[in-house]
Amino acid sequence: MGSVPREYPGGPIVRELSHYIHEHPAETMSLMPVYDAARDHAQRGACLHDTRCPLVMTGAAVVVDEHHRVLSLRHGGGFALAEAQPEPQDDSLSGAALRLLAEEVGIRDVWTEPGSEGPFLLDVSKARPEYGPRIRVGFRYLFRTHSGAVLPTMIETGTAAWVPVADISITSVRDRLRGHLVGAA
Repeated sequence: MGSVPREYPGGPIVRELSHYIHEHPAETMSLMPVYDAARDHAQRGACLHDTRCPLVMTGAAVVVDEHHRVLSLRHGGGFALAEAQPEPQDDSLSGAALRLLAEEVGIRDVWTEPGSEGPFLLDVSKARPEYGPRIRVGFRYLFRTHSGAVLPTMIETGTAAWVPVADISITSVRDRLRGHLVGAA
């Protein structure tokens, strides 16, 4: 089955889920199993569900520049949005997303728009096989930056690219961004 990921404390997940559900009430029912598991973790201070609990990932993946392009990282034969598991030293899920950006592309000059500090999107899918029969919950945060904030060598070597919103292959991210960026040009 592979290595079992470290468990991230449930408290920050409960806070982020609560905020997100408040902002997107139509998604409440699909997120309740995740919310219940996170509340249980927070109350017990540990996971007692073995490897059945949702796999929580955080994504600083939705980084938009002044031209409304999305930062993507080389992954396999194409580009993907950055994602990683939160680590115990991360003070929040958005902090884990910022750590990921700094580690992967050296970007530190990012910000959120006022009122957009919580998760921009939660996407739920089946976890990769090495994690067993779990669902994966990706907490995606929307960050803004200038295109020059990414190290030029990352772009020149093809490690990262600025991708137009229309070229984002994850439908939920593409649609949410289109709705968010309307009139922002």
